[in-house]
Amino acid sequence: MGFASFVGRVFFASIFILSAWQMFNEFGVDGGPAAKELIPKLDFAKRHISSRLHVNLPDIEVRQLVATFIALKGLGAILFVFGHGIGAFFLFVYLLVSTPILYDFYNYGPKEPQYNVLLSDFLQNSIPKRQLKKRAPKPKAA
Repeated sequence: MGFASFVGRVFFASIFILSAWQMFNEFGVDGGPAAKELIPKLDFAKRHISSRLHVNLPDIEVRQLVATFIALKGLGAILFVFGHGIGAFFLFVYLLVSTPILYDFYNYGPKEPQYNVLLSDFLQNSIPKRQLKKRAPKPKAA
């Protein structure tokens, strides 16, 4: 059972390790494509939180946020493979912070087309599609 548990942790963590590796390779001077995608979404999230809590949030450097995401994913996944609980905590913190920023469908009303696009993208990535099994035709009795 211990080997199966280890293999399962490796497969689960490989998603985060490969994602962190790709973000690291694309990072560059400006933070890479991840930073370009996060800039407008982070601004939306800051405005939303500021309006709800009636406080001014400090400016967040997007390049540092991307570097933090890379560190949380990479280090968390490696520690998770070796059975450390802090690795699972790092992955949890990454998902807790990044999910509301990346899938900001709360900024749109249900009637707006952008809401449906973001919500379907979120559901597609979080809920696996069920594969329908094709039945073999039954032979007819003569």
